[in-house]
Amino acid sequence: MKADDICRFRSARLFDGRTWHEQATLVVSNGRVSGLSSGPVVAPTLDLGDCTILPGLVDLQCNGGGGILLDGDTTDVGLKTIVDTHARLGTLHVLPTLITTTPAATDHVLSLGARATRLGLAGFLGLHLEGPHLSLSRRGAHDSRLIRPMQEADIVRLERARSELDHIVVTLAAETVPPETIARLTRAGIVVSLGHSDATYEQAMAAFRAGASMATHLFNAMSQMGNREPGLVGAVLDAPGVSAGIIADTIHVHRATMRAAVAAKRGPGAIFLVSDSMAQAGTDWTSFLLGDDIIERRQGALRLADGTLAGADLTMFSAVRNWVDIGLGAIEDAVARATSLPLRALGHEDPHRLAEGLPADFIVLTPDMELETVYRSGIAIAEYSS
Repeated sequence: MKADDICRFRSARLFDGRTWHEQATLVVSNGRVSGLSSGPVVAPTLDLGDCTILPGLVDLQCNGGGGILLDGDTTDVGLKTIVDTHARLGTLHVLPTLITTTPAATDHVLSLGARATRLGLAGFLGLHLEGPHLSLSRRGAHDSRLIRPMQEADIVRLERARSELDHIVVTLAAETVPPETIARLTRAGIVVSLGHSDATYEQAMAAFRAGASMATHLFNAMSQMGNREPGLVGAVLDAPGVSAGIIADTIHVHRATMRAAVAAKRGPGAIFLVSDSMAQAGTDWTSFLLGDDIIERRQGALRLADGTLAGADLTMFSAVRNWVDIGLGAIEDAVARATSLPLRALGHEDPHRLAEGLPADFIVLTPDMELETVYRSGIAIAEYSS
């Protein structure tokens, strides 16, 4: 099928991001959704039988994929490889993430992102800069030698980059960057996320009042909630306008902890899913290098030699499956946490994912809820059926 053809996809169930449709037909024209129908089948139609159609997933934190880690050596082709790898895994919209690095490497990656935006790289939402303005005590796998305070040059760099990118998320530690700087960043349209931080509840709430609106991988690499000091975790759950990513692999966060967090989170902010995947995504690698460190891939986790978690061996589709399997929500809840809720955290007011006029980016699941086919602009880019 060519992108300018009209094609119809009939399935037993279709979730458009807001509503379930039974025995529905998704109509695609010129790579975009042109309608949904539950009427008689009109030829030509691809009958998907008992399968389910869901919107393409969204990931605001993926550090790499397809054997490429986003860093100062990444090329334009490498960035496209990361985006396309996650697309084939069902995540059709991504915010590639650069972890703590040098100013020169940051400039390089920001230039890559600006070119990708100008060229309209399909599935590229912008960039997430996770560091280097973090807490040394909560650095996780980030290189301690590269963690540093935020300077005027860093602020100007981010302001300039925001004018060239659709979205920038910056993860920083609230105790290292003052509220007035956070306010300046948010005025420039930058989404400030708190993470890798040992902030107190009061420091975190001051950052949120200044405009920070997100938290990075909730519970991991941050001050925990105690009975007298709620820490960053407590502040995130208590702040109504704040959303937070969570790594739902049941390794980074226990299922009971996730369940408690979902119950405690005050809205309209919400907990959404992220993969925190590394270069191994979409490969059969058993180990790889992160700077000078060897990362071992085993038993569903990525770890340094000392056992420190270093990203996650997770796809967004696996996160959705996990969310449902451990009883945290129905499939539509899990899909919302992997589509509309992260997009809302980026500032999209009504991120309705399979609606007329929007790109026909969707995934097809088997009756057993396994990933069968991935479609970008109405064209199959990955098929998993036997």
